[in-house]
Amino acid sequence: MAVLSNGLRAVAALCLSALSLAAGAAAPADRFAPGATYYFDSFNPDQQPWAPGQDLNIEEVFKNYQYYEIVFDKTGKEITVNRHVQGRKADSIKYRIMPNWSLQKALSGETVISR
Repeated sequence: MAVLSNGLRAVAALCLSALSLAAGAAAPADRFAPGATYYFDSFNPDQQPWAPGQDLNIEEVFKNYQYYEIVFDKTGKEITVNRHVQGRKADSIKYRIMPNWSLQKALSGETVISR
């Protein structure tokens, strides 16, 4: 009976850890408001799932040679990433946020490159 009890505990622990991982994947949606702008000192679109770091205020990132301005659309399903170099916008790329929080680059007609 003790072996069965330990087995059930192991299964329960696995289920709880899977739930916590699933909850963690949804956390960025709760952290970032649709339609809002956030600033970061780095951006990695290949991260799986994409998890932007701690957002900074403009004064914190403006002193950096390069920083990223990420703007969430009103639905919260797309972002525009503006890369700034020496205080000037260098380029701008749109991404779709997939259900698993990976990023998919927008179609070439939807990508905006400036200057």
